[in-house]
Amino acid sequence: MSLRRARVRRTPVLPDLLRQAPGSQPEGMATIHGFTDSVLSALRAAADRPLLLNGATVHTFDPLIGTMRRADVLVGSGLVVGVGPGIVNAAEDDGALVVDATGTTLVPGRPALVAELGGARQDERAGTLAPGADADLVVVDRDEAEPAAAVRTALTRPDHVLAALRGGSPVTWAGHVVSEPVPAWDPDAMVVDAQRVGVWTDTEGFLHQELTVDGRYDETRGGRAHAFQGRYRVDGDRIDYLDDLGFWSFGRFDGETLHHAGYTMHRKDD
Repeated sequence: MSLRRARVRRTPVLPDLLRQAPGSQPEGMATIHGFTDSVLSALRAAADRPLLLNGATVHTFDPLIGTMRRADVLVGSGLVVGVGPGIVNAAEDDGALVVDATGTTLVPGRPALVAELGGARQDERAGTLAPGADADLVVVDRDEAEPAAAVRTALTRPDHVLAALRGGSPVTWAGHVVSEPVPAWDPDAMVVDAQRVGVWTDTEGFLHQELTVDGRYDETRGGRAHAFQGRYRVDGDRIDYLDDLGFWSFGRFDGETLHHAGYTMHRKDD
């Protein structure tokens, strides 16, 4: 029984993820080595093909799969399609572009710590490198046997991060930012939505939150005026608060309702 056939039975979605247009598959398996600029160019040229990271230590953060040594991670259509040793044997069948990741460690881009501690079901794939999860991952340039050590390196030693993928596409590669970075929130450039300006109060009358046109908020709680004050910004249906005391919080608009910190508020009529 071939590996490809066994994998298709375990993951029925696989044929759709790996199906190529007629004639688009290479004549032979393409293997490239390391995380260099030339490899990135090859990835961009083969953006419509599955990507296989071969021979790495993979901390999946999945409670069933766990950590796998000298393992492969197959990525297609923005998802982790397969993980484990030997997938490279079917790379030619799949038309995958193979990157030699020997001596590196792969961790999820947003590790599911709850799953790692045994507090999640196996089918909760978010934050893992289990098949079916979003292909958000980080590649560290050393073989880290412990998941915690690998995550620590990824978070605190950017000089040891070879690559980061989001949805299967490179975000950083060989020390270069590939995609456009998400702009940081400049607290001095708060965004105000005039449609949200006004006084919002909860159903019990305990909380009154005034959003002003100059990007400030002022809360009265239980009759205690100016209980919390600070700046805010609105991004679509989300509102973020930066209190003058230094802490952050958020809320979400749902039509004419504002949900914040367990309170349901409506705008007070003028």
